[in-house]
Amino acid sequence: MKTTLMGMLLLLLGSTCVKAQGFHLGIKGGANITKVDGKAMSEEFNYGYNLGGFAEIGLGKKWLLQPEVMFNQYTTQTGTDFEDIFNNALPGSNETKVKLNYLSIPVLLGYRLTDWLSLNAGPQFGILMNSDKNLFENGEDAFKNGAVSLVGGAQVNIGAFRFSGRYFTNLNDINTAEVSNPWQNKGWQLSVGIKIL
Repeated sequence: MKTTLMGMLLLLLGSTCVKAQGFHLGIKGGANITKVDGKAMSEEFNYGYNLGGFAEIGLGKKWLLQPEVMFNQYTTQTGTDFEDIFNNALPGSNETKVKLNYLSIPVLLGYRLTDWLSLNAGPQFGILMNSDKNLFENGEDAFKNGAVSLVGGAQVNIGAFRFSGRYFTNLNDINTAEVSNPWQNKGWQLSVGIKIL
């Protein structure tokens, strides 16, 4: 069933690319300014980074589809009451930096306001990468504890260069502990990209 759905998706994407008025590939990277919103977590924003590739598929003069594959590092910090809320927390867990590494797949719909400015929005699917597992095992875990986000922002296009700023927020709870304290990643993603094809 999964193979059939994947085949249909690739066929649809392929036919869209053939009919599209423009198809481009590029690479991009930049900074993440994020926090995990929820009980026992710090309200401070922290810095991480993003790195990956993007495609631009023209859907007429004004619209475009922009799928991406990105590695996102989100950095957050536990709150001063972390040990009080999580009884099994290790001593010294209060105000501890936490790094969350995601393989993120945003699928954005863009609208060109002008030749140099476009708006984009859409879903972003994230797989939390566990360094002890391979990509396929991480992918299986994503069905249990993957992150689904909503993304929106703007992009400035100057020649082959792309300068983008986005805001994202999780739609689901990323807390997998057996307590009723929902956590959500949210924040800003700033990046610079270049079209290479």
